[in-house]
Amino acid sequence: MVDINPAEFTIGLVGTGAMGRGIAQIAVAAGFPVRLFDTRDGAVAEAADFIGKMLARAAEKGSITADAAKDATARLTPVAELGDMAPCDMIVEAIVENLDAKRALFKSLESLVAPDTILASNTSSLSVTAIAAGCKRPQRVAGWHFFNPVPLLKLVETVDGVLTDPKVCDVLDAVARRCGHTPVRAKDTPGFLVNHAGRAFGTEALRIVLEGIAEPPTVDRILRDLAGFRMGPFELLDLTGLDVSGPVMRSIYDQYFQEPRYRPTPLLEQRIAANLLGRKTGRGFYGYADGKQAVLPEPPAPSARPKSVWLSKAEPRGHDVASKLLTALGASLEGGATPSSDALCIVTPFGQDTTTSALEQKLDPARTVALETLFDPSRRRVLMTTPVTLPAVRDAAHGLLGQDGVAVSVIQDSPGFVAQRVVCMIVNLACDIAQQRVATPKDIDLAVPMGLNYPMGPLAWGDKLGAATVCLTLERLFAFYGDPRYRPSPWLKRRALLGVSLLTEAS
Repeated sequence: MVDINPAEFTIGLVGTGAMGRGIAQIAVAAGFPVRLFDTRDGAVAEAADFIGKMLARAAEKGSITADAAKDATARLTPVAELGDMAPCDMIVEAIVENLDAKRALFKSLESLVAPDTILASNTSSLSVTAIAAGCKRPQRVAGWHFFNPVPLLKLVETVDGVLTDPKVCDVLDAVARRCGHTPVRAKDTPGFLVNHAGRAFGTEALRIVLEGIAEPPTVDRILRDLAGFRMGPFELLDLTGLDVSGPVMRSIYDQYFQEPRYRPTPLLEQRIAANLLGRKTGRGFYGYADGKQAVLPEPPAPSARPKSVWLSKAEPRGHDVASKLLTALGASLEGGATPSSDALCIVTPFGQDTTTSALEQKLDPARTVALETLFDPSRRRVLMTTPVTLPAVRDAAHGLLGQDGVAVSVIQDSPGFVAQRVVCMIVNLACDIAQQRVATPKDIDLAVPMGLNYPMGPLAWGDKLGAATVCLTLERLFAFYGDPRYRPSPWLKRRALLGVSLLTEAS
């Protein structure tokens, strides 16, 4: 592991926006001398003043001492000319996200700096290999992608282009650690690691809404309460802005040559055209008054109850979860191999819709509903009907499942409900990232919770749900839709067959 003495390693920062300021702040706080440059008049002075104030505020809060803040501020040197970057051991660009602009900058820097000076790009969406292609020494160019706000989000992606010298990435990792950040390695692929891994969450949720399975607030509630996400996908889209998220979805899809896993839906384009961009316009998937999201009440559980309940044993794991829940709710469970003529029939499928489950098990679809059991039902229950489930049957099931005060979401028929579809797609995408050697399994599970605020690493999540169960769910989705977006990753299939952890690397 490379060790860096900050006092003897000067960092240059080109670009004084939020990212540039944040990187400069953590670097001087870690003991590195930093030179700061920007082409806009007054930008460097503004950034230096901002960084000084942020360090002073940290001292006021007790995060650092007053002397440490003063020393860190003194290590920041504003410069007026790009040529003043010549003594730097490493230069980080955080300028406009434009390939030609970044290439031109690095070409200019190459004529000024030493042959072994590292050139790092904070790009979030451009190819590091393409940026380096304009340089005489592409081997010294790498990606160093931070997340905003830099001082708070302690993750950085170190990205090697096709020609990047591995030693360059070793140095960048060492500098990141000195700055108190956690580096993860990623290959130069669209979205790198974190933005790549995040493609399934919103894209699959949009597809569920497009199919009329559930409305955005219902999808958000299910994924928060059942799967444990801090925000639902539609809350997140409104927060980031549809005009920001939409182009990113299209870009990733196109950069992967229309790979079906990343296919967007028309929903975002329609809302962008209507200027329903989210919080910034006061209306997106939700309405906003004075910046506060409108809270949409859920309908109360009906008073109706079923006379008796017949619970399918086709999925033993689902049957066990449902049996314990229904017994606790005081349901009258039938014990026969087939249901009585007036029983409520409950199935517990993985990756299958209620209709298919009912017909395969020779149940009456008009009296059959499905219950989500892959996720803990203690905070929310999800009830799924067939297109012909009788309203009285649906209401009786809803009333029973909600009689202890736990919320119940009633959705239309869908292979994999809501949470199964979204989470299994997240796991599958992480498996593909591992299969393509974009990042190691360890770094995938380290980066995703830190960068995306997911409840846990996606590979460990797949292990928790069961690799075989995730694989089965995806295979059934693939069989139902015939859409290759749902095909299981080879990484997932092999480890499910072998019965080993999804974190298992090839020997």
